[in-house]
Amino acid sequence: MANPISGTFALLRAVFVLAREGVFASFPREGLPAGPTLALTLASLIARRSAGERARSESLSRALNRLGPSYVKLGQFLATRPDIVGLEIATELGSLQDKVPPFPRAEAIAEIELTLGRRIDDLFVDLGEVVGAASIAQVFKATVRTPEGEKFLAVKVIRPGVRQRFQRELDAFAFIARLLEIFVRSARRLRPVAVVETLAQATRIEMDLRLEAAASSEMADNIAEDPGFRVPKVDWERTGRDVLTMEWIDGIKMNDVAAIAAAGHDLPLLGATVVQSFLRHSMRDGFFHADMHPGNLFVDADGKVVAVDLGIVGRLSRDSRRFLAEILYGFIKRDYQRVAEVHFEAGYVPRGQDVMSFAQALRAIGEPIHGQPAETISMGHLLTLLFEVTELFEMRTRPELVLLQKTMVVVEGVARSLDPRFNMWVAAEPVVTDYILRELGPAAKLRDAKEGLDALLRVARRLPDFADGLEILAKQMPDLIENGIHINDDDLMELAKEGRVAIAIGHVAQIVAAAALVVIAWKLTVGG
Repeated sequence: MANPISGTFALLRAVFVLAREGVFASFPREGLPAGPTLALTLASLIARRSAGERARSESLSRALNRLGPSYVKLGQFLATRPDIVGLEIATELGSLQDKVPPFPRAEAIAEIELTLGRRIDDLFVDLGEVVGAASIAQVFKATVRTPEGEKFLAVKVIRPGVRQRFQRELDAFAFIARLLEIFVRSARRLRPVAVVETLAQATRIEMDLRLEAAASSEMADNIAEDPGFRVPKVDWERTGRDVLTMEWIDGIKMNDVAAIAAAGHDLPLLGATVVQSFLRHSMRDGFFHADMHPGNLFVDADGKVVAVDLGIVGRLSRDSRRFLAEILYGFIKRDYQRVAEVHFEAGYVPRGQDVMSFAQALRAIGEPIHGQPAETISMGHLLTLLFEVTELFEMRTRPELVLLQKTMVVVEGVARSLDPRFNMWVAAEPVVTDYILRELGPAAKLRDAKEGLDALLRVARRLPDFADGLEILAKQMPDLIENGIHINDDDLMELAKEGRVAIAIGHVAQIVAAAALVVIAWKLTVGG
Protein backbone atom coordinates (compact mmCIF):
# COMPACT_ATOMS: atom_id res chain seq x y z
CA MET A 1 0.00 0.00 0.00
CA ALA A 2 1.55 3.30 -1.10
CA ASN A 3 1.93 6.14 1.40
CA PRO A 4 -0.53 8.89 0.27
CA ILE A 5 1.80 11.69 1.40
CA SER A 6 4.89 10.37 -0.36
CA GLY A 7 2.75 9.34 -3.32
CA THR A 8 1.33 12.86 -3.63
CA PHE A 9 4.79 14.41 -3.35
CA ALA A 10 6.19 12.05 -5.98
CA LEU A 11 3.24 12.77 -8.26
CA LEU A 12 3.72 16.55 -7.94
CA ARG A 13 7.44 16.14 -8.65
CA ALA A 14 6.72 14.04 -11.74
CA VAL A 15 4.23 16.62 -13.03
CA PHE A 16 6.75 19.43 -12.49
CA VAL A 17 9.60 17.61 -14.28
CA LEU A 18 7.35 16.68 -17.20
CA ALA A 19 6.25 20.31 -17.47
CA ARG A 20 9.82 21.61 -17.08
CA GLU A 21 11.06 19.40 -19.93
CA GLY A 22 8.26 20.61 -22.19
CA VAL A 23 6.25 17.40 -22.39
CA PHE A 24 2.89 19.03 -21.57
CA ALA A 25 3.65 22.16 -23.59
CA SER A 26 3.97 20.08 -26.75
CA PHE A 27 0.47 18.59 -26.45
CA PRO A 28 -2.10 19.90 -28.99
CA ARG A 29 -4.78 22.15 -27.47
CA GLU A 30 -7.35 22.29 -30.24
CA GLY A 31 -10.78 21.20 -29.10
CA LEU A 32 -9.87 20.90 -25.40
CA PRO A 33 -12.14 22.33 -22.68
CA ALA A 34 -11.10 25.52 -20.88
CA GLY A 35 -9.63 23.71 -17.85
CA PRO A 36 -7.12 21.48 -19.67
CA THR A 37 -6.23 24.35 -22.03
CA LEU A 38 -5.37 26.57 -19.06
CA ALA A 39 -3.30 23.76 -17.48
CA LEU A 40 -1.27 23.28 -20.68
CA THR A 41 -0.72 27.04 -20.94
CA LEU A 42 0.64 27.17 -17.38
CA ALA A 43 2.85 24.16 -18.12
CA SER A 44 4.34 25.96 -21.12
CA LEU A 45 5.40 28.82 -18.83
CA ILE A 46 7.39 26.37 -16.67
CA ALA A 47 9.10 24.67 -19.62
CA ARG A 48 12.77 25.32 -20.40
CA ARG A 49 13.46 27.56 -23.37
CA SER A 50 15.31 24.75 -25.12
CA ALA A 51 12.30 22.45 -24.71
CA GLY A 52 10.49 24.17 -27.56
CA GLU A 53 13.21 23.07 -29.97
CA ARG A 54 12.80 19.39 -29.13
CA ALA A 55 10.22 16.89 -30.30
CA ARG A 56 7.69 15.79 -27.67
CA SER A 57 9.13 12.26 -27.70
CA GLU A 58 12.63 13.54 -26.93
CA SER A 59 11.27 15.75 -24.15
CA LEU A 60 9.52 12.74 -22.61
CA SER A 61 12.71 10.69 -22.77
CA ARG A 62 14.71 13.43 -21.04
CA ALA A 63 12.05 13.86 -18.37
CA LEU A 64 11.95 10.16 -17.52
CA ASN A 65 15.74 10.06 -17.21
CA ARG A 66 15.59 13.00 -14.79
CA LEU A 67 12.80 11.43 -12.73
CA GLY A 68 14.73 8.26 -11.96
CA PRO A 69 15.21 4.55 -12.62
CA SER A 70 11.64 3.41 -12.04
CA TYR A 71 10.40 5.99 -14.56
CA VAL A 72 13.04 4.78 -16.99
CA LYS A 73 11.77 1.25 -16.43
CA LEU A 74 8.22 2.45 -17.06
CA GLY A 75 9.43 4.16 -20.24
CA GLN A 76 11.04 0.93 -21.41
CA PHE A 77 7.74 -0.84 -20.89
CA LEU A 78 5.81 1.84 -22.81
CA ALA A 79 8.38 1.60 -25.62
CA THR A 80 6.94 -1.83 -26.37
CA ARG A 81 3.35 -0.55 -26.54
CA PRO A 82 3.02 1.79 -29.53
CA ASP A 83 -0.70 1.04 -29.44
CA ILE A 84 -0.85 3.07 -26.21
CA VAL A 85 1.68 5.89 -26.67
CA GLY A 86 2.03 6.09 -30.46
CA LEU A 87 4.85 5.01 -32.77
CA GLU A 88 6.95 8.20 -32.49
CA ILE A 89 7.04 8.21 -28.69
CA ALA A 90 7.57 4.43 -28.50
CA THR A 91 10.57 4.75 -30.84
CA GLU A 92 12.13 7.52 -28.75
CA LEU A 93 11.51 5.69 -25.47
CA GLY A 94 13.37 2.69 -26.85
CA SER A 95 16.60 4.70 -26.54
CA LEU A 96 16.15 4.84 -22.75
CA GLN A 97 17.90 1.49 -22.59
CA ASP A 98 21.22 3.14 -23.53
CA LYS A 99 21.03 6.62 -21.99
CA VAL A 100 21.58 5.97 -18.27
CA PRO A 101 24.88 7.45 -17.00
CA PRO A 102 27.21 5.08 -15.09
CA PHE A 103 28.00 5.49 -11.40
CA PRO A 104 31.64 5.78 -10.18
CA ARG A 105 33.89 2.71 -10.34
CA ALA A 106 34.96 3.20 -6.69
CA GLU A 107 31.35 2.79 -5.56
CA ALA A 108 31.06 -0.40 -7.59
CA ILE A 109 34.19 -1.84 -5.97
CA ALA A 110 32.86 -1.02 -2.49
CA GLU A 111 29.55 -2.72 -3.37
CA ILE A 112 31.32 -5.85 -4.67
CA GLU A 113 33.54 -6.17 -1.59
CA LEU A 114 30.62 -5.64 0.80
CA THR A 115 28.41 -8.17 -0.97
CA LEU A 116 30.99 -10.93 -1.49
CA GLY A 117 33.00 -10.32 1.70
CA ARG A 118 36.33 -10.42 -0.14
CA ARG A 119 38.83 -7.86 -1.40
CA ILE A 120 38.55 -6.95 -5.05
CA ASP A 121 42.11 -8.14 -5.74
CA ASP A 122 41.21 -11.58 -4.38
CA LEU A 123 38.21 -11.81 -6.69
CA PHE A 124 39.58 -10.50 -10.00
CA VAL A 125 42.90 -9.97 -11.68
CA ASP A 126 41.40 -6.79 -13.10
CA LEU A 127 38.02 -5.08 -12.96
CA GLY A 128 37.85 -3.18 -16.24
CA GLU A 129 35.77 -0.17 -17.18
CA VAL A 130 32.00 -0.03 -17.50
CA VAL A 131 30.69 -1.68 -20.68
CA GLY A 132 27.00 -1.06 -20.06
CA ALA A 133 24.87 1.02 -17.69
CA ALA A 134 21.15 0.58 -17.05
CA SER A 135 18.59 1.99 -14.64
CA ILE A 136 19.16 -0.67 -11.98
CA ALA A 137 22.74 -1.90 -12.50
CA GLN A 138 25.84 -1.61 -14.65
CA VAL A 139 28.24 -4.16 -16.11
CA PHE A 140 32.07 -4.39 -16.05
CA LYS A 141 34.36 -6.62 -18.06
CA ALA A 142 36.62 -8.37 -15.53
CA THR A 143 39.57 -10.74 -15.81
CA VAL A 144 40.17 -13.83 -13.65
CA ARG A 145 42.93 -16.40 -13.56
CA THR A 146 42.05 -20.08 -14.05
CA PRO A 147 44.15 -23.26 -14.45
CA GLU A 148 43.62 -22.89 -18.20
CA GLY A 149 44.80 -19.27 -18.15
CA GLU A 150 43.13 -15.89 -17.91
CA LYS A 151 39.53 -15.46 -19.01
CA PHE A 152 36.98 -12.69 -19.12
CA LEU A 153 33.80 -12.44 -17.05
CA ALA A 154 30.87 -10.02 -17.04
CA VAL A 155 30.30 -8.47 -13.60
CA LYS A 156 26.93 -6.81 -12.95
CA VAL A 157 26.67 -4.48 -9.95
CA ILE A 158 23.52 -2.91 -8.46
CA ARG A 159 23.40 0.89 -8.30
CA PRO A 160 23.96 2.08 -4.71
CA GLY A 161 20.73 3.32 -3.09
CA VAL A 162 18.55 2.22 -6.01
CA ARG A 163 16.12 0.20 -3.83
CA GLN A 164 15.18 3.17 -1.65
CA ARG A 165 14.75 5.39 -4.68
CA PHE A 166 12.62 2.84 -6.47
CA GLN A 167 10.30 2.54 -3.48
CA ARG A 168 9.73 6.30 -3.36
CA GLU A 169 9.07 6.50 -7.09
CA LEU A 170 6.76 3.50 -7.20
CA ASP A 171 4.56 5.33 -4.67
CA ALA A 172 3.65 7.77 -7.44
CA PHE A 173 2.66 4.93 -9.79
CA ALA A 174 0.49 3.30 -7.12
CA PHE A 175 -1.12 6.64 -6.24
CA ILE A 176 -1.92 7.47 -9.87
CA ALA A 177 -3.23 3.95 -10.49
CA ARG A 178 -5.64 4.21 -7.53
CA LEU A 179 -6.88 7.60 -8.74
CA LEU A 180 -7.48 6.14 -12.20
CA GLU A 181 -9.51 3.23 -10.84
CA ILE A 182 -11.58 5.56 -8.63
CA PHE A 183 -12.29 8.42 -11.02
CA VAL A 184 -11.82 7.06 -14.57
CA ARG A 185 -14.33 4.31 -15.25
CA SER A 186 -12.85 3.35 -18.60
CA ALA A 187 -9.48 2.69 -16.95
CA ARG A 188 -10.82 0.11 -14.50
CA ARG A 189 -10.89 -2.61 -17.15
CA LEU A 190 -7.11 -2.16 -17.53
CA ARG A 191 -6.64 -2.87 -13.80
CA PRO A 192 -3.91 -0.21 -13.36
CA VAL A 193 -3.38 -1.02 -9.67
CA ALA A 194 -2.73 -4.69 -10.44
CA VAL A 195 -0.44 -3.76 -13.34
CA VAL A 196 1.59 -1.42 -11.11
CA GLU A 197 1.83 -4.12 -8.46
CA THR A 198 3.10 -6.53 -11.13
CA LEU A 199 5.70 -3.97 -12.23
CA ALA A 200 6.75 -3.34 -8.60
CA GLN A 201 7.14 -7.04 -7.89
CA ALA A 202 9.14 -7.54 -11.09
CA THR A 203 11.53 -4.71 -10.21
CA ARG A 204 12.01 -6.00 -6.64
CA ILE A 205 13.00 -9.36 -8.08
CA GLU A 206 15.23 -7.68 -10.65
CA MET A 207 17.14 -5.91 -7.87
CA ASP A 208 18.21 -9.18 -6.23
CA LEU A 209 20.91 -10.46 -8.57
CA ARG A 210 20.88 -13.90 -6.95
CA LEU A 211 17.41 -14.37 -8.41
CA GLU A 212 18.63 -13.31 -11.85
CA ALA A 213 21.43 -15.87 -11.54
CA ALA A 214 18.89 -18.52 -10.55
CA ALA A 215 16.68 -17.58 -13.51
CA SER A 216 19.61 -17.89 -15.90
CA SER A 217 20.53 -21.27 -14.41
CA GLU A 218 16.93 -22.51 -14.68
CA MET A 219 16.66 -21.41 -18.29
CA ALA A 220 19.98 -23.06 -19.10
CA ASP A 221 18.55 -26.36 -17.83
CA ASN A 222 15.32 -25.89 -19.80
CA ILE A 223 17.01 -25.13 -23.12
CA ALA A 224 19.97 -27.51 -22.89
CA GLU A 225 18.73 -29.42 -25.97
CA ASP A 226 17.30 -26.45 -27.89
CA PRO A 227 18.88 -25.48 -31.21
CA GLY A 228 20.47 -22.09 -31.77
CA PHE A 229 19.79 -20.45 -28.40
CA ARG A 230 21.65 -20.33 -25.09
CA VAL A 231 22.32 -18.19 -21.98
CA PRO A 232 25.67 -17.45 -20.24
CA LYS A 233 26.98 -19.65 -17.44
CA VAL A 234 26.80 -18.26 -13.90
CA ASP A 235 29.92 -17.91 -11.72
CA TRP A 236 28.26 -18.63 -8.37
CA GLU A 237 31.48 -18.07 -6.40
CA ARG A 238 31.43 -14.37 -7.36
CA THR A 239 27.65 -13.84 -7.17
CA GLY A 240 25.57 -12.33 -4.35
CA ARG A 241 22.54 -10.11 -3.80
CA ASP A 242 24.15 -7.02 -5.34
CA VAL A 243 26.71 -8.67 -7.65
CA LEU A 244 26.24 -11.14 -10.50
CA THR A 245 29.21 -12.65 -12.33
CA MET A 246 28.72 -14.59 -15.54
CA GLU A 247 30.51 -15.88 -18.60
CA TRP A 248 31.67 -13.10 -20.90
CA ILE A 249 29.96 -13.28 -24.28
CA ASP A 250 32.11 -12.50 -27.33
CA GLY A 251 29.42 -11.75 -29.84
CA ILE A 252 27.65 -9.11 -31.89
CA LYS A 253 24.65 -7.30 -30.43
CA MET A 254 21.49 -7.87 -32.41
CA ASN A 255 20.96 -4.14 -32.83
CA ASP A 256 24.05 -4.09 -35.08
CA VAL A 257 22.45 -5.80 -38.06
CA ALA A 258 25.14 -4.66 -40.49
CA ALA A 259 27.89 -6.29 -38.41
CA ILE A 260 25.89 -9.52 -38.13
CA ALA A 261 25.45 -9.63 -41.89
CA ALA A 262 29.14 -8.81 -42.47
CA ALA A 263 30.08 -11.75 -40.23
CA GLY A 264 28.21 -14.04 -42.62
CA HIS A 265 25.32 -15.06 -40.37
CA ASP A 266 21.92 -16.07 -41.78
CA LEU A 267 19.68 -13.13 -40.83
CA PRO A 268 16.26 -14.73 -41.57
CA LEU A 269 17.30 -17.86 -39.66
CA LEU A 270 18.34 -15.76 -36.65
CA GLY A 271 14.99 -13.94 -36.72
CA ALA A 272 13.08 -17.21 -36.75
CA THR A 273 15.29 -18.58 -33.95
CA VAL A 274 14.52 -15.62 -31.68
CA VAL A 275 10.75 -15.92 -32.15
CA GLN A 276 10.55 -19.70 -32.00
CA SER A 277 12.77 -19.81 -28.91
CA PHE A 278 10.56 -17.29 -27.13
CA LEU A 279 7.39 -19.22 -27.99
CA ARG A 280 9.00 -22.52 -27.01
CA HIS A 281 10.06 -21.14 -23.64
CA SER A 282 6.62 -19.61 -23.03
CA MET A 283 4.47 -22.61 -23.98
CA ARG A 284 6.68 -25.61 -23.25
CA ASP A 285 8.40 -24.33 -20.10
CA GLY A 286 6.04 -21.62 -18.87
CA PHE A 287 9.19 -19.60 -18.17
CA PHE A 288 10.51 -16.95 -20.55
CA HIS A 289 12.98 -14.06 -20.83
CA ALA A 290 10.73 -10.99 -20.56
CA ASP A 291 13.26 -8.32 -21.60
CA MET A 292 14.40 -9.54 -25.01
CA HIS A 293 15.25 -6.20 -26.61
CA PRO A 294 18.17 -6.21 -29.10
CA GLY A 295 20.64 -4.91 -26.50
CA ASN A 296 20.14 -8.10 -24.49
CA LEU A 297 20.65 -10.47 -27.43
CA PHE A 298 23.99 -11.42 -29.01
CA VAL A 299 25.05 -13.60 -31.93
CA ASP A 300 28.13 -15.65 -31.10
CA ALA A 301 30.76 -16.94 -33.52
CA ASP A 302 28.80 -20.19 -34.02
CA GLY A 303 25.67 -18.29 -35.08
CA LYS A 304 23.80 -19.01 -31.84
CA VAL A 305 21.56 -16.43 -30.17
CA VAL A 306 22.80 -15.69 -26.65
CA ALA A 307 20.36 -13.95 -24.27
CA VAL A 308 21.70 -11.96 -21.31
CA ASP A 309 20.11 -9.94 -18.48
CA LEU A 310 17.39 -12.24 -17.14
CA GLY A 311 16.40 -9.75 -14.45
CA ILE A 312 12.84 -9.77 -15.76
CA VAL A 313 11.30 -13.16 -16.47
CA GLY A 314 7.73 -14.30 -16.92
CA ARG A 315 5.89 -17.43 -15.84
CA LEU A 316 2.69 -18.96 -17.13
CA SER A 317 0.60 -21.67 -15.49
CA ARG A 318 -0.15 -24.82 -17.43
CA ASP A 319 -3.70 -23.62 -18.13
CA SER A 320 -2.47 -20.22 -19.33
CA ARG A 321 0.00 -21.92 -21.67
CA ARG A 322 -2.72 -24.11 -23.13
CA PHE A 323 -5.03 -21.15 -23.63
CA LEU A 324 -2.23 -19.14 -25.27
CA ALA A 325 -1.40 -21.99 -27.64
CA GLU A 326 -5.03 -22.55 -28.58
CA ILE A 327 -5.56 -18.83 -29.24
CA LEU A 328 -2.49 -18.63 -31.50
CA TYR A 329 -3.35 -21.93 -33.17
CA GLY A 330 -6.92 -20.75 -33.75
CA PHE A 331 -5.73 -17.59 -35.49
CA ILE A 332 -3.26 -19.59 -37.58
CA LYS A 333 -5.99 -22.06 -38.61
CA ARG A 334 -8.70 -19.36 -38.84
CA ASP A 335 -10.83 -21.19 -36.26
CA TYR A 336 -12.26 -18.04 -34.66
CA GLN A 337 -15.05 -19.81 -32.82
CA ARG A 338 -12.48 -21.90 -30.94
CA VAL A 339 -10.45 -18.78 -30.15
CA ALA A 340 -13.60 -17.17 -28.74
CA GLU A 341 -14.44 -20.28 -26.70
CA VAL A 342 -10.90 -20.32 -25.25
CA HIS A 343 -11.27 -16.69 -24.14
CA PHE A 344 -14.45 -17.65 -22.27
CA GLU A 345 -12.94 -20.84 -20.80
CA ALA A 346 -9.96 -18.87 -19.53
CA GLY A 347 -12.22 -16.28 -17.95
CA TYR A 348 -10.75 -13.50 -20.09
CA VAL A 349 -14.23 -12.44 -21.24
CA PRO A 350 -17.22 -12.25 -18.83
CA ARG A 351 -19.71 -15.11 -19.11
CA GLY A 352 -22.54 -12.71 -19.86
CA GLN A 353 -21.12 -11.92 -23.30
CA ASP A 354 -22.13 -13.80 -26.45
CA VAL A 355 -19.56 -16.31 -27.73
CA MET A 356 -20.66 -16.13 -31.37
CA SER A 357 -20.58 -12.33 -31.42
CA PHE A 358 -17.09 -12.44 -29.96
CA ALA A 359 -16.02 -14.97 -32.60
CA GLN A 360 -17.37 -12.60 -35.26
CA ALA A 361 -15.24 -9.78 -33.84
CA LEU A 362 -12.17 -12.04 -33.82
CA ARG A 363 -12.80 -12.90 -37.46
CA ALA A 364 -12.67 -9.18 -38.24
CA ILE A 365 -9.17 -9.16 -36.71
CA GLY A 366 -7.83 -12.41 -38.14
CA GLU A 367 -9.09 -12.42 -41.72
CA PRO A 368 -7.20 -9.31 -42.88
CA ILE A 369 -3.96 -11.03 -41.80
CA HIS A 370 -4.30 -14.04 -44.09
CA GLY A 371 -3.25 -13.54 -47.66
CA GLN A 372 -1.24 -10.40 -46.95
CA PRO A 373 2.46 -10.06 -47.84
CA ALA A 374 4.69 -11.27 -45.01
CA GLU A 375 6.15 -7.83 -44.34
CA THR A 376 2.71 -6.35 -43.59
CA ILE A 377 1.72 -8.93 -40.95
CA SER A 378 2.41 -7.58 -37.47
CA MET A 379 1.74 -9.23 -34.14
CA GLY A 380 1.88 -5.77 -32.59
CA HIS A 381 -0.92 -4.59 -34.87
CA LEU A 382 -2.88 -7.74 -34.10
CA LEU A 383 -2.58 -7.09 -30.35
CA THR A 384 -3.73 -3.52 -30.87
CA LEU A 385 -6.85 -4.68 -32.72
CA LEU A 386 -7.48 -7.42 -30.18
CA PHE A 387 -7.23 -4.85 -27.40
CA GLU A 388 -9.78 -2.60 -29.12
CA VAL A 389 -12.24 -5.42 -29.82
CA THR A 390 -12.04 -7.06 -26.40
CA GLU A 391 -12.81 -3.69 -24.80
CA LEU A 392 -16.24 -3.91 -26.44
CA PHE A 393 -16.77 -7.24 -24.66
CA GLU A 394 -15.57 -5.96 -21.24
CA MET A 395 -12.43 -8.09 -21.26
CA ARG A 396 -10.20 -7.06 -18.35
CA THR A 397 -6.42 -6.80 -18.53
CA ARG A 398 -4.67 -9.91 -17.19
CA PRO A 399 -1.61 -8.64 -15.27
CA GLU A 400 0.11 -12.03 -15.53
CA LEU A 401 0.01 -11.70 -19.32
CA VAL A 402 1.38 -8.14 -19.52
CA LEU A 403 4.99 -9.31 -19.72
CA LEU A 404 4.10 -11.97 -22.28
CA GLN A 405 2.29 -9.52 -24.53
CA LYS A 406 4.97 -6.83 -24.45
CA THR A 407 7.78 -9.35 -24.96
CA MET A 408 6.02 -10.85 -27.96
CA VAL A 409 5.92 -7.41 -29.58
CA VAL A 410 9.62 -6.81 -28.82
CA VAL A 411 10.64 -10.22 -30.15
CA GLU A 412 8.76 -9.63 -33.39
CA GLY A 413 10.53 -6.28 -33.74
CA VAL A 414 13.92 -7.98 -33.32
CA ALA A 415 13.07 -10.59 -35.96
CA ARG A 416 11.78 -7.97 -38.39
CA SER A 417 14.94 -5.87 -37.97
CA LEU A 418 16.91 -8.92 -39.15
CA ASP A 419 14.45 -9.86 -41.90
CA PRO A 420 12.03 -7.16 -43.13
CA ARG A 421 9.90 -9.87 -44.77
CA PHE A 422 9.64 -11.87 -41.54
CA ASN A 423 6.29 -13.64 -41.15
CA MET A 424 5.39 -14.07 -37.48
CA TRP A 425 2.69 -16.64 -38.17
CA VAL A 426 4.83 -18.85 -40.40
CA ALA A 427 7.58 -18.84 -37.75
CA ALA A 428 5.13 -19.54 -34.93
CA GLU A 429 3.18 -22.36 -36.58
CA PRO A 430 5.62 -25.28 -36.06
CA VAL A 431 6.19 -24.43 -32.39
CA VAL A 432 2.49 -23.92 -31.65
CA THR A 433 1.50 -27.06 -33.58
CA ASP A 434 4.09 -29.13 -31.73
CA TYR A 435 2.77 -27.86 -28.41
CA ILE A 436 -0.85 -28.55 -29.39
CA LEU A 437 -0.01 -32.13 -30.40
CA ARG A 438 2.01 -32.72 -27.25
CA GLU A 439 -0.46 -31.15 -24.79
CA LEU A 440 -3.82 -31.85 -26.45
CA GLY A 441 -3.12 -34.93 -28.62
CA PRO A 442 -3.42 -38.67 -27.82
CA ALA A 443 -0.23 -38.75 -25.74
CA ALA A 444 -1.52 -35.86 -23.63
CA LYS A 445 -4.84 -37.63 -23.08
CA LEU A 446 -2.99 -40.73 -21.87
CA ARG A 447 -0.92 -38.56 -19.52
CA ASP A 448 -4.06 -36.84 -18.20
CA ALA A 449 -5.69 -40.24 -17.68
CA LYS A 450 -2.64 -41.42 -15.72
CA GLU A 451 -2.76 -38.28 -13.56
CA GLY A 452 -6.46 -38.90 -12.94
CA LEU A 453 -5.75 -42.52 -11.96
CA ASP A 454 -3.00 -41.38 -9.60
CA ALA A 455 -5.45 -38.98 -7.96
CA LEU A 456 -8.00 -41.80 -7.53
CA LEU A 457 -5.34 -44.01 -5.94
CA ARG A 458 -4.46 -41.24 -3.51
CA VAL A 459 -8.13 -40.96 -2.55
CA ALA A 460 -8.39 -44.75 -2.21
CA ARG A 461 -5.49 -44.77 0.24
CA ARG A 462 -7.41 -42.29 2.39
CA LEU A 463 -10.63 -44.35 2.46
CA PRO A 464 -9.90 -45.90 5.90
CA ASP A 465 -9.65 -42.40 7.33
CA PHE A 466 -12.89 -41.41 5.65
CA ALA A 467 -14.50 -44.56 7.06
CA ASP A 468 -13.45 -43.49 10.59
CA GLY A 469 -15.19 -40.19 10.05
CA LEU A 470 -18.36 -41.85 8.78
CA GLU A 471 -18.36 -44.25 11.75
CA ILE A 472 -18.20 -41.34 14.18
CA LEU A 473 -21.03 -39.64 12.28
CA ALA A 474 -23.20 -42.78 12.41
CA LYS A 475 -22.67 -43.25 16.19
CA GLN A 476 -23.49 -39.66 17.06
CA MET A 477 -26.34 -39.09 14.59
CA PRO A 478 -29.21 -40.21 16.94
CA ASP A 479 -27.95 -37.92 19.70
CA LEU A 480 -27.59 -35.05 17.29
CA ILE A 481 -31.14 -35.49 15.98
CA GLU A 482 -32.58 -35.65 19.49
CA ASN A 483 -30.54 -32.93 21.23
CA GLY A 484 -29.44 -30.67 18.37
CA ILE A 485 -25.98 -29.48 17.43
CA HIS A 486 -23.40 -29.13 20.20
CA ILE A 487 -19.61 -29.18 20.08
CA ASN A 488 -18.04 -29.45 23.54
CA ASP A 489 -14.48 -28.82 24.68
CA ASP A 490 -13.63 -32.52 24.55
CA ASP A 491 -14.62 -32.60 20.87
CA LEU A 492 -12.39 -29.64 20.13
CA MET A 493 -9.44 -31.18 22.03
CA GLU A 494 -9.92 -34.49 20.25
CA LEU A 495 -9.98 -32.69 16.91
CA ALA A 496 -6.78 -30.80 17.74
CA LYS A 497 -4.96 -33.90 19.02
CA GLU A 498 -6.06 -36.16 16.20
CA GLY A 499 -4.97 -33.74 13.47
CA ARG A 500 -6.18 -36.03 10.72
CA VAL A 501 -7.89 -34.42 7.76
CA ALA A 502 -10.41 -37.23 7.48
CA ILE A 503 -11.54 -36.86 11.10
CA ALA A 504 -11.90 -33.13 10.59
CA ILE A 505 -14.02 -33.83 7.53
CA GLY A 506 -16.08 -36.28 9.61
CA HIS A 507 -16.85 -33.67 12.25
CA VAL A 508 -17.76 -31.09 9.66
CA ALA A 509 -19.98 -33.68 8.02
CA GLN A 510 -21.69 -34.25 11.41
CA ILE A 511 -22.55 -30.60 11.69
CA VAL A 512 -23.77 -30.22 8.12
CA ALA A 513 -25.80 -33.44 8.16
CA ALA A 514 -27.30 -32.72 11.58
CA ALA A 515 -28.26 -29.22 10.54
CA ALA A 516 -29.97 -30.61 7.46
CA LEU A 517 -31.84 -33.23 9.53
CA VAL A 518 -32.98 -30.61 12.06
CA VAL A 519 -34.34 -28.45 9.24
CA ILE A 520 -36.11 -31.43 7.68
CA ALA A 521 -37.61 -32.49 11.02
CA TRP A 522 -38.83 -28.95 11.69
CA LYS A 523 -40.43 -28.72 8.25
CA LEU A 524 -42.15 -32.08 8.79
CA THR A 525 -43.44 -30.95 12.18
CA VAL A 526 -44.75 -27.69 10.79
CA GLY A 527 -46.20 -29.42 7.78
CA GLY A 528 -47.88 -32.04 9.97
